[in-house]
Amino acid sequence: MLEPGTWLGCLGGGQLGRMFVHAAQAMGYKVLVLDPDATGPAAQAADDVIVAAYDDMDAIAAFGKRVAAVTTEFENVPAASLEALAAMVPTRPGAAAVRIAQDRRKEKRFFVEHGLPVGQFAGIERAEDLRDAPAHLFPGILKTATLGYDGKGQQRVTSTTQALLAWMSMKQAPCVLEAMILFECEISVLVARTATGEVRVWPVQENQHVNGILDLTIVPARLDTLVLEQAQTLARKLVEALDYVGVLCVEIFVTADGLLLNEIAPRPHNCGHYTIEACQTSQFEQQVRALVGAPLGDPSLVQPAVMVNVLGDVWFDGALPIQPAWDEVLALHGAHVHLYGKAEARKARKMGHVTCVATTLEEALAKAVEVKRILRIP
Repeated sequence: MLEPGTWLGCLGGGQLGRMFVHAAQAMGYKVLVLDPDATGPAAQAADDVIVAAYDDMDAIAAFGKRVAAVTTEFENVPAASLEALAAMVPTRPGAAAVRIAQDRRKEKRFFVEHGLPVGQFAGIERAEDLRDAPAHLFPGILKTATLGYDGKGQQRVTSTTQALLAWMSMKQAPCVLEAMILFECEISVLVARTATGEVRVWPVQENQHVNGILDLTIVPARLDTLVLEQAQTLARKLVEALDYVGVLCVEIFVTADGLLLNEIAPRPHNCGHYTIEACQTSQFEQQVRALVGAPLGDPSLVQPAVMVNVLGDVWFDGALPIQPAWDEVLALHGAHVHLYGKAEARKARKMGHVTCVATTLEEALAKAVEVKRILRIP
């Protein structure tokens, strides 16, 4: 185990990195962040920062020389940079797992190869792939194979012709065509694994989205116990199949016929922010533990929680800038405000979250509804 006082490296400077930095510092570690933005959320909190592009190999080499281990806070870090760092220090997660998560084609094929349930899909690399796509994939969703998130890089299509037009609008980028799935709800499971194979799984989270962006996370998920256990089992199987080290988020559709994997995120996740107040061990503390080679903490739920995602929209009344009523939110017992330190509020930009905890889930939900009312979140 790396001793407290050791320097840890974080590739990425967003809010996930910021919360990793806070967790690492609370455990006595120092954190060096590499990010192109010297004023980003993680850089503000870090002990030091290297301002450079993620594919600047000279900066990557300098970064690796200063730290004892490296983690990431977003999945689109160039795998080549991770491989270069892995030759110098432990890098968790590793490049092999990240490569799979970065490409929806590889991701879904991995699910199939390991007997994990997934909806029907086809990889799209040429126009012929769309013309030959079977009828059962329509209506469907055409998604870019890489870089899409929060509903970006995807379009709903109902026919081959519409799919071809959508693909052209995506500049003929490699894509995945997924059959539309009639799901009852969306859930996710956070899972952590160490280099020695210890695995810990958090409670299943119920997620509600608006316009492709997370709106609420409800924990525990309001589902049958058997379904919750099946979801946690899938997460365990997946993290072991990937030989993954670190914290991983597994997104799952609940359908009438069972569970179907949607996608994975090789990092802590927006839907897991509630773990800071509501669990024995947060996703960020667990990320630190997995990185430094410590035993994993207990991820069990201490109290029910509902997390409200706060977007930049709440800083606007139409086109006019306003200041949200944080005093009213903070007056609510059990409402925990987290703002990410982003300099500019923009509509649809993740600016913070509010976690509402209570002795019952019904009380936590009522508080979340009140938070949304105060902040004028539809």
